[in-house]
Amino acid sequence: MDSVVPTLPPPSNLSSYIVSFLNDNLHTRETLTLAPNLVSQLQSNCSDLDQSIIDLNRSLGATLVAYASFSDQIHGLLSDINGQLIDLGSFTRSHGYVEPDGESGEGKGRTEKILGEELPALAKEVARVETVRLYAETALKLDSLIGDIEDAVSSTMTKNLKKYYATQDSEDTRLRAIKTLKLTEDILTSVTKRQPQWGRLVSAVDHRVDRALAILRPQAIADHRALLASLGWPPSLSSLTSAAPNKAKILNPLFTMQGDLKHQYCENFFALCSLQELQRRRKSRQLEGYSREVAIYQPLWVIEELVNPMFLASQRHLSNWVEKPEFIFALVYKMTRDYVDSMDELLQPLVDEAMLSGYSCREEWISANVSSLSTYLAKEIFPKYDAQVDEENDMDTQSQARTSWLHLIDLMISFDKQIKSLLEHSGVSFSFQEDESMQKISSFSVFSDRPDWLDLWAKIELGEILNKLKNDCEDEKNWTIKVQGANLSSNPEDYNAPPITSAFIRHLSAIINRCRSLPKKSLRSTFLRSAGAPILIKFLDCLLFRCQEAEGLTALTNDEALIKVATSINAARKLESVLREWCEDLFFLELGSIQGDQAEENESGKGLIEDLENGIFDVETEKLEAFRMEWVEKLYVVILRGFDALCRDYMKNKRQWQEKSEEGWTVSKSLVGALDYLQGKMSVLEVNLNRKDFIGVWRSLASGIDRMIFNGILLSSVKFYDGGVERFGSDLEVLFGVFRSWCMRPEGFFPKLSEGFKVLKMSEKQLKNDFVGSEKWLEDNRIRHLSVVEVDRIMKNRVFGS
Repeated sequence: MDSVVPTLPPPSNLSSYIVSFLNDNLHTRETLTLAPNLVSQLQSNCSDLDQSIIDLNRSLGATLVAYASFSDQIHGLLSDINGQLIDLGSFTRSHGYVEPDGESGEGKGRTEKILGEELPALAKEVARVETVRLYAETALKLDSLIGDIEDAVSSTMTKNLKKYYATQDSEDTRLRAIKTLKLTEDILTSVTKRQPQWGRLVSAVDHRVDRALAILRPQAIADHRALLASLGWPPSLSSLTSAAPNKAKILNPLFTMQGDLKHQYCENFFALCSLQELQRRRKSRQLEGYSREVAIYQPLWVIEELVNPMFLASQRHLSNWVEKPEFIFALVYKMTRDYVDSMDELLQPLVDEAMLSGYSCREEWISANVSSLSTYLAKEIFPKYDAQVDEENDMDTQSQARTSWLHLIDLMISFDKQIKSLLEHSGVSFSFQEDESMQKISSFSVFSDRPDWLDLWAKIELGEILNKLKNDCEDEKNWTIKVQGANLSSNPEDYNAPPITSAFIRHLSAIINRCRSLPKKSLRSTFLRSAGAPILIKFLDCLLFRCQEAEGLTALTNDEALIKVATSINAARKLESVLREWCEDLFFLELGSIQGDQAEENESGKGLIEDLENGIFDVETEKLEAFRMEWVEKLYVVILRGFDALCRDYMKNKRQWQEKSEEGWTVSKSLVGALDYLQGKMSVLEVNLNRKDFIGVWRSLASGIDRMIFNGILLSSVKFYDGGVERFGSDLEVLFGVFRSWCMRPEGFFPKLSEGFKVLKMSEKQLKNDFVGSEKWLEDNRIRHLSVVEVDRIMKNRVFGS
């Protein structure tokens, strides 16, 4: 009779682990001779495992018996307490009262003792026993659950290698362990909220759960990696690095898996997501009362397991492109883009099923790739570029190193825009304004831990810009205003500024736009203070140098010097207005708040409120304003001084106020030159100075002339006859006419002269009134800018009659 030779089942019925085990131990003909020994070893292992199961069952039975015995004891104690309460009620009813409207002394005393002493003590004892019972039941339940978890973990570790063992059994055991872990966490959460005094029990359970998770999670990740390897992940990068534009040609292993392999991957994926959700719940409970959001968030484990092997496989390409970083960014972006759709279609439903709220597979895939790129840049690219800049080489080599650095920054900005576009076009709601969110999707997060690289970047950017601006500042054409007729620029907001202003604004705007790519407000603030503020200081230095040069050479006496200063004032006004407009934007308001927070950390007490209100460029804006006000004041002081010099003969001639105006003249001859000078200088400023500052100049000038003539003539010892009053009125009318080009009623800007002349024109009868010069008289005659003393002096100088 022929013996029946046992055969193995078809390979399709075997799990991947068994197939791998057989391949490892029976891979050649020589190893087949060792098969009997292998069988004996497996049988011995199975016997040991069977014995372990028998021992665990016995331990479980003993635990259940102990629990039943303890429960019976508690039940007996509660029954006795219940009986005592019944007896107490009967005793109270039989001895508590004698009559409805009266009590015996003994019964009353007994009732008070029972109600005041025995009953509260009994209630306290009942509560204590109930608490003990609840604690015992909770501890036993938790012990039972932890035992189940540890058994499941032990089972997944030992990997039952019987003939009909299947990987599915291991996954089922792991999922049961996760389910039990979640039940345990529910109980611990309830205990933490309702019984916070049971902290030692919670701590003991957490310790055992941590030990179980320390085994369960690495094993689940190891199985997940084995499954990914069997799927063919990471895919070949040849299709990624090829020039084929057809994205459909890229073979995605996640879409091609089928049958049991797909089921196993999904089960393992779900188990990892469930473990991460459990871990997040436990941290949320343990960090109650602290900054939980920062500590609880972790990247999605399953996505990291997809990104890490792919990025490791790509590093052999990346290492060849250190001098050509554009290829690095192109490859990483292509990897990110080509597989991002599978994250939404295949993996997101599994994450949602695991109740892992707040996670988007698409976002996690993108952020994981960006994070890997940032790590690679920090380790391999930036150190080399940094070393090239620091090397003591010739100027050409240094210039090439700085150019390479700026080229790398340009590539990072372009890459981040592409990544942001991937997210925005997916319909995913993503808050790009939050620092934490920005950092996850920005390659510039490399600067978060390296402020020295940020300072070097700012230094390089500033150096390049100042070199360009140096040539622009030296070209006199850039300081020339193209004036159209007698009007200012067609756009009032241009402030008649020279072209050099636009050059500075353009470069400053470029710096601001580049810093927007930085993921944190503190980094943007630091960068702008290092690279942006010096540009403004350089601009202010150029303006100050030109104005001081004009003042030193000509004392601002000729028209060319006035035009030079006016041009500088226009430039300062234009840049100041642009900075104030920018600082109202939310971007600059946030940077200003960061600067205020830093000031609050660095200082204590003094000046905190002011610092908190400062914007990012407030210091430079205030310096521009101070410069502009200083030189506007110098302009009208110079013109007023020249007018005063030409008016000296006019003001010293006291006899002219006793005579009428000369025949054919509407103004005094000695005043003509001063008025001509005034009109000429103001015409130059009207054409060349911006409208706002020009208004300030002529108003200040009018106020100065008003005080000068009033004090020099009306308050002097000069005597005014009727002809002199008429002559003085004609002079004032011509003086006011010079300023009538810029306002409708110039008299309002000469208040002392106008009211002083009003007093001079009054009749003798009006001035002989007893109340003349009193406060009431001033009020009745609407004289508001002259004092009683000044009116009295003018009246004494008035002479009536021929």
